[in-house]
Amino acid sequence: MSKKPFLVQLNQKLVKRWSCFLFSVPLLAVLLFACQPAPKEEAKTSSAVGADGFDRTHLPMTPPEVPVITALDARDATAPKPWAVKAPDGAPNVVIVLIDDMGFGQSSSFGGAIRMPAADKLADEGIRFNRFHTTALCSPTRTALLSGRNHHSNNMGGITEVATAFEGNTGLTPQSCATVAEILKLNGYNTAHFGKNHETAAWEISPSGPFTHWPVYKGFEKFYGFMGGETNQFYPGIYDGTTKVEVDSEDPNYHFTEDMTDHAISWMKAQKSLTPDKPFFMYFAPGATHAPHQPPASYLDKYKGEFDDGWDAYRQKTLDRQIKMGIVPEGTKLAPKPDYIKDWDKLSPTEQKVFARQMEIFAAFGEHVDDQVGRLYQSIEDLGIADNTLFIYILGDNGASAEGMANGLLNENTYFNGVAEDIDMMAANLDKLGTRESYGHFAAGWAVAGNTPFKWTKQVAGNFGGTRNGLIMVWPGKLKQTDVVRDQFCHAIDIVPTILEAAHVPEPVSVNGVEQKPIEGFSMLKTFDDPKTPEFHNTQYFEIVGNRAIYQDGWVASTVHKAPWEDGPRGKLVDDKWELYNVNEDFSESTDLAADNPEKVEELKQVFMDEAVKYHVLPIDDRTIERFDPATAGRPDLMNGRKSLTVYEGMSGMLENAFINIKNTSSKFTTEVEVKPGANGVILAMGGLFGGYSLWVDKGKPVFTYNWVGLKQYDVNSSKALSAGKHTIEFEFAYDGGGMGKGGNGTLFIDGEKVGEARIDNTNGNMFSLDEGADVGFDEATNVSRRYKVGENKFNGKINYVTIAVE
Repeated sequence: MSKKPFLVQLNQKLVKRWSCFLFSVPLLAVLLFACQPAPKEEAKTSSAVGADGFDRTHLPMTPPEVPVITALDARDATAPKPWAVKAPDGAPNVVIVLIDDMGFGQSSSFGGAIRMPAADKLADEGIRFNRFHTTALCSPTRTALLSGRNHHSNNMGGITEVATAFEGNTGLTPQSCATVAEILKLNGYNTAHFGKNHETAAWEISPSGPFTHWPVYKGFEKFYGFMGGETNQFYPGIYDGTTKVEVDSEDPNYHFTEDMTDHAISWMKAQKSLTPDKPFFMYFAPGATHAPHQPPASYLDKYKGEFDDGWDAYRQKTLDRQIKMGIVPEGTKLAPKPDYIKDWDKLSPTEQKVFARQMEIFAAFGEHVDDQVGRLYQSIEDLGIADNTLFIYILGDNGASAEGMANGLLNENTYFNGVAEDIDMMAANLDKLGTRESYGHFAAGWAVAGNTPFKWTKQVAGNFGGTRNGLIMVWPGKLKQTDVVRDQFCHAIDIVPTILEAAHVPEPVSVNGVEQKPIEGFSMLKTFDDPKTPEFHNTQYFEIVGNRAIYQDGWVASTVHKAPWEDGPRGKLVDDKWELYNVNEDFSESTDLAADNPEKVEELKQVFMDEAVKYHVLPIDDRTIERFDPATAGRPDLMNGRKSLTVYEGMSGMLENAFINIKNTSSKFTTEVEVKPGANGVILAMGGLFGGYSLWVDKGKPVFTYNWVGLKQYDVNSSKALSAGKHTIEFEFAYDGGGMGKGGNGTLFIDGEKVGEARIDNTNGNMFSLDEGADVGFDEATNVSRRYKVGENKFNGKINYVTIAVE
C-alpha cells in the first residue's frame, strides 16, 4: 500500500494534536499554496466556457453529451435540443482586401497619383493607418496576415518557390499556426478566399497534392483563384477549390479581377440569402497590381500624359499631398533615392517616353482593381449589412516592386532568367504594353517613387519603402470617429488579433487537436475610438534574403544587404553596414544617425539577434535566384531526383515545381500517337507566349518549338508528315553545357528515322513561367508558338503517352 502524502500526514497530526479544525485547515491551505509553482500569466492555455455555453479555446467545439433515453415510446420522451456551432452574438462580417505590390505613395488615399475612388470613400468613412507594416515580400506577408504570427514562425522566410530545408524557411505553414479563416469557421462563420494564393508550397501544387496547404484545407470553405505569385489577367490559371477550371479567356472583355469579383459577390449574396444571421469572412486578394501590369483595354489611356514629368517630380508632388492630407507629419523630408535610379531630366527622350507609358499602364491597373473593390463594397451596402461588416483594405503586401530593373520590362520572365531587355526594342513595341501581347513591369524608378517618401522598395526589409503600406479600416456601425489617421506602429500580424477581438472570439489553445503557437500580434481595436492609445507593438523584426531591420520604441536599426537589381549580396552578412533612424522624429528615414550613436546601433543589433533566435530567422540565407532550384535550396521536389516522367492526355496545369526540369541539361521527349491524315495540334506544352516549349504537329508534320523568354522562338521542323496510324515521335536536345541558359542542338525522329534538326541558341536558365504550366493534348492559356492559335490547338489524334527524360 502506498504511503500517504507528506502534507496529508502532517495535517492529520496537527488536527489530532490540537483538535482545532479552524486552525488546521488554514494551515494546510498555506502549506499547499507554498508548495505550488508560481501562478502563470492568465492563460491563453486554459479552457473557458463563455456565457453562451461554448468553449471556444479548443476547436472544433465539442457538442454536449446526449442523455440516455430509456422510454420505449417516442411520445413519452423529450428530444434533446438541436446543437450547432454559432458565432458569438454581434460578431461582424469581416472582409480583408489585399492589393498586391502597391507602394505607400501610389494610391490617392495616401497622397499618390493613382485615382482610387473606392479607397477614398472608405477612408472618408473609416480610419487610415499610416504606420502599418508588411514583410517586404508577398508569401511572407500573407502568412503573417492570415495567422497573426511572424513569417518565419510560419516557415515562410521567402516566397514558396525559394523555400529551403531550414525551420523558418521550409515553405510549409505549420498546423500550429491556424489561419483566422480556420478559427472563424470553427466559431460559426462562413469563409471564402478569392484571388491570389501564394501560401501553398510550390511542389504541392499538382493534381497529386497533398492538398493540406491549399486554401480549402486551411479554413476556407470556398476558394476561387490562382495558385502562385502572379497570373496573366487575360489567361489566368484558375482553381475552384482544388479543381482546375477553364475560364472564357477568349472573350475580348474577360479580365480576371472582374471575374473574381463577380464570384465573390455571388458567394456573399448566396450566403446572406440562405443564412442571413450567420457572419462571413472573406479574403479578397487580387493579382493586381503585381506584374504583369494588365488593365482592361478600356482603361489603357486613362492616364495619358499624366506622368510625363517623371518620377522625381512625382515624389515631390506626392510628399506635398501627403503632408497636406496629414498622412505624414509636417517637416517630413524625401529620403534620398538610390544611386541606381537616374534623375529624370538626365534620361533620353526615348527613355522618358517608354517610362512614362509604363507608369500610365500601372496607374490604370491600380484604378481598375480599386473599381472592383468598389463594386464589392457597394454590394455589401446594397445587402444592408455594411453596419455589421468590418472592412479591412490593405493597399499592398509589400512596397512597390523594383523587379522591372532600370528599364522596365515587356516580359517579366526575362528578369527571372537574367536576360536584359533593350530600351529601343521596348520603344518599338510600346503599343503592346498592358495588352495580351505583353507581360510587363515598370522601371525601378517608379517603384521608388511609388514608395514615397521612403528610399527603397519591395524585397528590402531593411527600409520602410519595402515594408510600409497604406491601411484603411471601416466599420460603419462601430466607429465613433471617421476620416482620421492613426499613427500607432502596427504590423500585418496585428490584423488577426484585431479581428478576433472584434468578433468576441478568444485565441484558441488548440485547433483540430494541434496545440497552437501563441499569436504574436496585438489587437488594434482600441485605436478605433481612442487616437491616443499607447503604442502596443513596441518591437518588430524584419528580414528578407539578408535585408533586415529591427524596430523598437521609435528607433530603427537596419541594413540593406542586397538591392533588387543587384546580382548578389554586397558582402558577407557579418560585414553589413547598419543604419539608425529615430522614426518618431524622422518619418521617412531620411537621416542616418548611426555614426553619432554607435552604442544604440549595437543595442538594437542585439535585439534583432534575440528576435531572430526566437522566431527561427536564423540561419539567414541570402541566395536569391539560386534558390529557385530545389536541389540547390534543399527543399522537397515532387520529382524526387527522377530522370524521367511519363504523362498522359488530359493532364494540365502542371506548374514547373511539380514537373520534370529540363533546364540546363540534355533531354529527350518520346510520345506514341495514333493519327489520321492531316494531324494537327499540341502534344505537350510547357509555359506559354512569354517562355516555354511545345511538341506539336502542323498539318501532319511534327514540330518542336522553344520559346526563349518571349524574345525569340526556335522551331525544329520535320521534313516528313505522319501517315495514318500509330507512330512514335522523338525529340532529342543536346545541351552545350558550360553554364545556365546555354544553347544546344535539337533533332526530331519519327519511328526512329531522323526527320529534322536545328540549332536552339538560347534557353531559359531559371524558369519558363510563374503562372502557366504543362498541358498534354493542348496548350492552355497563352500559346508557346505563334504558329498556332490560343483555343484552337487541341490535338486531333490520340496520345497514348509522353515521356520526358533528362540526363
